[in-house]
Amino acid sequence: MGKTYARIDGRLRTFIEQQPMFFTATAPLTGDGTVNLSPKGLKGSFVVLDEERVAYLDFAGSTAETVAHLRENGRITLMWCAFQGPPNIVRVHGKGEPVFRDDPRFPELLAHFPDIDPALHGLRAIIVVTAGLIRDSCGYGVPFMSYDEDRDLHGRRFAREDDASLSAYFAKKEHIAQSIDGLPGLPLPLPPAAF
Repeated sequence: MGKTYARIDGRLRTFIEQQPMFFTATAPLTGDGTVNLSPKGLKGSFVVLDEERVAYLDFAGSTAETVAHLRENGRITLMWCAFQGPPNIVRVHGKGEPVFRDDPRFPELLAHFPDIDPALHGLRAIIVVTAGLIRDSCGYGVPFMSYDEDRDLHGRRFAREDDASLSAYFAKKEHIAQSIDGLPGLPLPLPPAAF
């Protein structure tokens, strides 16, 4: 039976922090817009900031749908599934905000991620999510799967980029500065990295 939580703490926080991956879901306000669902999971790229807020690092990629949707309306759902141990699914429904590299809050937020080198992954922003509704449910239909290790492909691909080459890479991509539905995405050129 599902349960609603007032905050992210105790057993719930432990469960979230132990999962090697999670999913994000966002959508534009328009009824016929493109819903986006993304897997996330590089170790050290997610943190619980406090009992109501979580954050994750937004790395270089081929689109910026989540950023565009958050800039338009802020709606986001995060989901964690137990692929090992007792069955469980946790969802945090809330408001998200992309904090870009030139935001004064960026250095303080980045300090929460000491175990990951942002320069290796083309860090674009930090997504901060404030929970509005926190729920869990049974994960009876979720299969058992084992986590072996993170892939190193992303880090190897983007470690060779500097700010100028990363901005040039993004400028060539169709859905970075603008979403699939034409919403403003990642501001380009990227502000200089402060890390």
